[in-house]
Formats: sequence, C-alpha cells, structure tokens
Amino acid sequence: MKYAKWMIALTLVLLPGWASAQLTQSERIVTNVPFGFTVANKIVPEGKWTVQTTSPDGKLLMIRNTDAAMGFFVWASTSDIKKAPAKCALVFTKYGNQRFLSGVEVEGIPAMYRLPESKAEAEIRAKNVPAVEENLLASMN
Repeated sequence: MKYAKWMIALTLVLLPGWASAQLTQSERIVTNVPFGFTVANKIVPEGKWTVQTTSPDGKLLMIRNTDAAMGFFVWASTSDIKKAPAKCALVFTKYGNQRFLSGVEVEGIPAMYRLPESKAEAEIRAKNVPAVEENLLASMN
C-alpha cells in the first residue's frame, strides 16, 4: 500500500511532462530537402518541407511544400527513443537511390514520430534490398 501511494504521486507529477512531450499544433518543423522522396504513397519533389501536428493527440501530421502546392495528412505513431535528440530532423530510409520519409525527430523529445510504410517501400523491403537510415536536420518554427 505504501508503494502504491508513491506510484500514484509519481504518476501525477510526471503525467503533465509526458503529455507535453510532443510537437504542439503551433510548432512547425521546417527543412530544405535536396532530393525527391516518397511520403504517403506519393513521390514528391525536393524543396522546402514543413511538418506539423494537426490533432490534439499529436498523431495526425500535416506534411507540406507550399512552393510545389503539395500537402499530405499522415497518421503517425510514436516510439520511445533512448536519448532525446539535440536537433529536429526528418528521418529517411534509403534503398538504393529511393528515399522514403519514415520518421520525424523533435528536439528535446525522447520519442520519434513514425510514419507508416508505403506500398512501394514494402515491395522493396520484401526483395531484401539493404536499407540505410538518413537524418536530415531541420529547424523548429
């Protein structure tokens, strides 16, 4: 019983921190991507890309490039990572010369937004093509 009280107290203290450990709707991650890539089953051009959440739980991401007049809504999951990144980054999985946006890291948050695998990426992975993960640094606005 003594430990249960401590666990409840600890949970109440840490819960607000966990709830805020995500990208807020007013924050945006912006970066210039120097290559074309695939996101949400669409091949998109290089350019200035913006990522922000659009739902209160932070799981619906809006990814857009205003210059190319392109935008997507993508449901993301979050996965814990051991150490909070020092910088924001878009995470790409590269198979040969094809890149797929696979995640978003947010500065100071020990979790990564994981994007669902596209059909094309699943087909490539099924062929056992070796993959390399690349991080492209971004800034928070």
